[in-house]
Amino acid sequence: MTAFTAGGSPATVTPVGPDGEPVEYGHRPLPARSGEAPRSSVGRRMTGVATGRWYELHELGDGVVRITEPHVDKLLRANLWWLRGAGRDIVVDAGLGVAALRTEIPQLFERDPLVVLTHAHLDHVGGAGEFREQAAHTAAADVLARGVPASLYTAELYGRIGITPAEEHLPDLLIDALPAPGYDPRTYSVAPLAVTRRLHDGDVIDLGGRTLTVIHLPGHIPGCVALHEERTGALFTGDVVYDGHLIDDLPESVRSAYRHSMEHLADLALSVVHPGHGRSFGRNRLRELARRYLRQEP
Repeated sequence: MTAFTAGGSPATVTPVGPDGEPVEYGHRPLPARSGEAPRSSVGRRMTGVATGRWYELHELGDGVVRITEPHVDKLLRANLWWLRGAGRDIVVDAGLGVAALRTEIPQLFERDPLVVLTHAHLDHVGGAGEFREQAAHTAAADVLARGVPASLYTAELYGRIGITPAEEHLPDLLIDALPAPGYDPRTYSVAPLAVTRRLHDGDVIDLGGRTLTVIHLPGHIPGCVALHEERTGALFTGDVVYDGHLIDDLPESVRSAYRHSMEHLADLALSVVHPGHGRSFGRNRLRELARRYLRQEP
């Protein structure tokens, strides 16, 4: 399978493995936990204006496209998922918002897609204001209306989030190129957003020919949701679960709720997980990750 840039030309620098995922992407690095230093791409340096497009598109089949931001540090390099329905498209999460989606990927907006925000963190909601309609769980919607903490500078971001990393292990700036000449990273922010639709557990989103069921899975932070497509067995999870250490020590995290969410996921019938960070994986790996989390002391 071939990876394509937003402009449609082959992206030879992003080989795709048999699972449909670019082989160079690893797991999400983590904030410091109990004295542990965060893991990040320490060697990344600003290289000037990005060559080519800011976003890369990866066709996975069955009307599913993964969108990535390769110039963003792994700490904030989230996945956007574009699903094509017979009647309408949906985009799961909106990226960091450093580069305008409408400018970089105009075809994304041809069918007036609904954007569903899995939770209220900057790397998942930064571009949400570009969509005519946005949906989020009611708890996340309240946070979005106030404005989420945001910065492209590591120390400033961690201060605004309210956690203390070992800053020498992280790059000062969380992008390694500029999206356009004259772009000033110091001006980056995420504006308050009033979503057009508040979601609740069990809500169904009908795209025509495919439906997605909202599953409320709190714990990482309040208002986290996943979207389950029963027809294909696909689950879009945001930061609830990805193939790596799960973050449950943010100021808003609730570990007891996270355990309940993991118990729910361990019993869910599905075929593939499309996470908010890193590679897709199957049901067996999901169960391994859930059980590993549940073996930890509460």
